[in-house]
Amino acid sequence: MDLVVEKNLRVAMRDGVELATDVYRPATGGPFPTLLERIPYNKESYGMISGWVDVLRAAREGFAVVVQDTRGRYQSDGTFRPFADERTDGADTIAWAAGQPWSTGSVGMFGSSYTGATQWLAAAERPPALATISAAVTSRDYYDSWLYQGGAFRLGFALQWVTSALGLGELLRNPSVEENRIADLRRMLDNMDDVFRTLPARDHPTLNAIAPYLTQWLDHPDRDDYWERLSAAVPDIPVLNIGGWHDLFLGGTIDNYLALRTRSDRPDARRQRLIIGPWAHGATSGVFPERSFGVQAGADAADITGVQLAWFKEHLAGSPSTVSPSPVRIFVMGPDIWRDEPDWPLPDTEYVDYFLGSATDARTSGGDGTLATSAGSAAASDSFVYDPAHPVTTCGGATFLPGLFIGANAGPRDQTRTESRRDVLCYTSTPLDRSLEVTGPVRAKLYVSSSAVDTDFTATLVDVHPDGRAELVCDGILRCRYRTSTTRPEFLEPGAVYEIDIDLVATAYVFGTGHRLRLDISSSNFPKYDRNPNAAIPVADARRADLVVATNTVWHDDTRLSRLVLPVVRRSA
Repeated sequence: MDLVVEKNLRVAMRDGVELATDVYRPATGGPFPTLLERIPYNKESYGMISGWVDVLRAAREGFAVVVQDTRGRYQSDGTFRPFADERTDGADTIAWAAGQPWSTGSVGMFGSSYTGATQWLAAAERPPALATISAAVTSRDYYDSWLYQGGAFRLGFALQWVTSALGLGELLRNPSVEENRIADLRRMLDNMDDVFRTLPARDHPTLNAIAPYLTQWLDHPDRDDYWERLSAAVPDIPVLNIGGWHDLFLGGTIDNYLALRTRSDRPDARRQRLIIGPWAHGATSGVFPERSFGVQAGADAADITGVQLAWFKEHLAGSPSTVSPSPVRIFVMGPDIWRDEPDWPLPDTEYVDYFLGSATDARTSGGDGTLATSAGSAAASDSFVYDPAHPVTTCGGATFLPGLFIGANAGPRDQTRTESRRDVLCYTSTPLDRSLEVTGPVRAKLYVSSSAVDTDFTATLVDVHPDGRAELVCDGILRCRYRTSTTRPEFLEPGAVYEIDIDLVATAYVFGTGHRLRLDISSSNFPKYDRNPNAAIPVADARRADLVVATNTVWHDDTRLSRLVLPVVRRSA
């Protein structure tokens, strides 16, 4: 099929700013149902615009595909303000696309990450021509599901995103004027470990100059009106949600589905679908340096482009559905299989408490920390020293760190080295006498105290293989000043015991026979999250002299039953 490609059409927004827009469409026939992607990462990069939907394949299958540089990015005019202008710019572009002679007037949006955010924000404006969206690895909430988690700032993501994906694009718009800053930014990219360790965390003059929104994010550590204005409401259109078990926006992806799910009495695969694969952000092959999930695990093997095009044909062109009638499709790690499900969480989920205990000392994997379905512990508590000058180093999980596209420091990394630290508590079960499926939301409910007025607690669910390898399954964090609310910080009374709830997001994982479950507890996961200085000051302002060493304690006596809550699914083979 011959295609027509129109480059750099100037599309005017309601305030007169013109955005550079490309159109890919069949050379004959029409009009065509129309797909739109609005991207801040350069529409001239085919790899970026076709990360989740192959644009040329979509055009060959009878769609007109519109791809646009968002405001202030690359060849578009204006100033880039993350999230702030995407509602109106998205609605204006949808109206423009629907009104073109090659369009049927019915528009769908696609894309991932920030390009997924441009969909949710445009959909929140409820433009009449927008029939559906397909949003991959993204969120509607740009506080708790994007830049903060459990009240802690996602430092590694924010600095890596701004430096590598956003900052350079800002400077290349005027390279002759910005030559010195380009050189400085390149030096930063070559030394990101030093960038992450900078104190105060906001002390990045080059980034602050070219990306002032970074300072704004740090200036709003509470969930206040700033974040409420940026978040997107739930639209009344069909939505296909796609996520990854090790993706940093997994919580947002699941929340998106659940928000849509409340609109109906029963799950409806024609109105909302949820697909989750064994992927990390930028790494969708299903292959990680220390773990492969098999040949069917990758997004290409699962034909995610084909799944989305079938969704768009149904909702934009009225074609009969050719996708699974099940609203949820998940990849179950362990057996490494795709499985269709009737809803999320799975209706047959049983939430099982695994209680923490120890005989004398749970520090390190060589300690005697226990994890069992029955409560009982010889020791009442376990303590460790958290020194923010020497934080626990991030080792896998839902990250956005250098080596992004090969999952170099993401996903199911071996935690053996981390578990050798004296500031990590390890609670381990006995070997399983039969396999155990854990599919659904995972939480750690802990009783804790600290010698400081504020601190963090981290929790990591680990699969200990018979050979000793300790594979990360999922993890989370809670900043204690936000233990009751992210809108209003409350500092700790040193020595007082508090119950906290750490969200480890979710997983679909089968622990094999002979494997052991383990819960690792500490107070840092750096640079995934910023370091808590253990002081009653804004974390982003903390200097090295402000860092306080804290003694932190997890309690597990008869009246303070710290526990891991697992979503267990028991089915016959």
